[in-house]
Amino acid sequence: MAKATARKPTLPEALVPVAFLIILLFINVYHVFGDAALDGSNQLILLFSAAVAGIVGLRIGVSWDRMHEGILNSITAAMSSILILLLIGSLAGTWLLSGIVPAMIYYGLEILNPTIFLFAACIVSAIVSVATGSSWSTVATIGIALLGIGKAMGISEGLIGGAIISGAYFGDKMSPLSDTTNLAPAMAGAELFTHIRHMAWTSGPAIGITLIIFLAIGFSFEASPDVANVAEVQAAIRQSFNINGWLFLVPVLVIALIVKKMPALPALLIGTLLGGLFAVIFQQQVIMDIAEIADPLKANYVAVMKAMYTSISIRSDNEIVQELLSTGGMEGMLNTIWLIICAMIFGGVMESAGLLQRITEEIIRWAHSSGSLIASTAGTCIFFNLTASDQYLSIVVPGRMYADTYRKRGLMPENLSRTLEDSGTVTSVLVPWNTCGATQSAVLGVATIAYLPYCFFNIISPVITVLYGYLDIKITRETKQKAVIDESVIGVSKRDNKSV
Repeated sequence: MAKATARKPTLPEALVPVAFLIILLFINVYHVFGDAALDGSNQLILLFSAAVAGIVGLRIGVSWDRMHEGILNSITAAMSSILILLLIGSLAGTWLLSGIVPAMIYYGLEILNPTIFLFAACIVSAIVSVATGSSWSTVATIGIALLGIGKAMGISEGLIGGAIISGAYFGDKMSPLSDTTNLAPAMAGAELFTHIRHMAWTSGPAIGITLIIFLAIGFSFEASPDVANVAEVQAAIRQSFNINGWLFLVPVLVIALIVKKMPALPALLIGTLLGGLFAVIFQQQVIMDIAEIADPLKANYVAVMKAMYTSISIRSDNEIVQELLSTGGMEGMLNTIWLIICAMIFGGVMESAGLLQRITEEIIRWAHSSGSLIASTAGTCIFFNLTASDQYLSIVVPGRMYADTYRKRGLMPENLSRTLEDSGTVTSVLVPWNTCGATQSAVLGVATIAYLPYCFFNIISPVITVLYGYLDIKITRETKQKAVIDESVIGVSKRDNKSV
């Protein structure tokens, strides 16, 4: 009955919930909560926007049962990603406890060289960001140390900031520990490791070009930096952990499992358990400090469990190390999971009421090729970074808007998820009023406009993804079934048949 009585929404009706969402998010982030908007207020705004979409749906004749079913289907589609996020939280915890992440940071700092500082700073930031899955913590810890060293060399703050942010956001994109790396495939309907492998085709050239530029710039500097800060960080890490090459067996094994195309959930679970085992073997002192229990057997169990499910922090006299070597476990993922659930509720209502379809129809009218569709997606992501002031919403809303269109065009979902990251994740830090831009500027003490011209990776990434779309490079298509023809073509065919 709902299908019989429901009418097609007009474009203004379909845009009402989106406009409501954008306006409230802008006010919420820019004028009220600021960086704390992700603590829950943005999630509530998504729910309020879903309510507005529901009211529009009822107004055009869509039943509540239909919208409720849409919500449930939408959340169900994201359950795999939610489980992966929980396991990623536990893996990050055991990899910290075992010394795997500290070892990555320790040896990453070894590659710093005065002659190629900008080049090395970008690589170090990328290594730390891949290891931690967070561009924010990378910039707030190692980034600050690198900024001090670079300034001692006489390099401009903008250049240093650009090198740090470029590396940090490359690592954030490519790390399976990153929330945005999990959020993008969840919105597009892609598998996590397929998404990461697909991103490598665009992120690899982007970071390669970036490193060449920084290498060329870096060779123009002849001063020598004071490496005391780096030495202090390394000394503090070695003082807290037993750093050795055996620790790299765990990430190597997990990478091997991923290459062998093992599903994400068992691969991450194996990595988590191995991290706990290596913590027991190599980091007894850390375990005793975390557990605060005299009984060694009980302390091993308590410390590993805590690393998996809650926040832990390694005690250190070095403030940078103290802040860097901390993790939230599964508990630390709950805000992101909350965001995903609220986003899926909003998307479920918008989709079941036909509002997303109405909006995308207008955009897709001008997107006649795969290239123009990818360009439209990239532009929408950047638009939401500018207006909604939040990188998560620049992934969530376009992801829900375009998922069905990519499927109908015969394009695999990893094309969409890659575009969401190449244009949504990386450009957020370039907007001064976006949560990412405001945070990184405040942490580094460098104005967004100062580092923006030198964030080469962040600028190049959306250009490459659009270029690949137009040149049809590494665009994966559904091979088992024929792609659906554009509605405009179908309309022409119907008219031709009638005339015959």
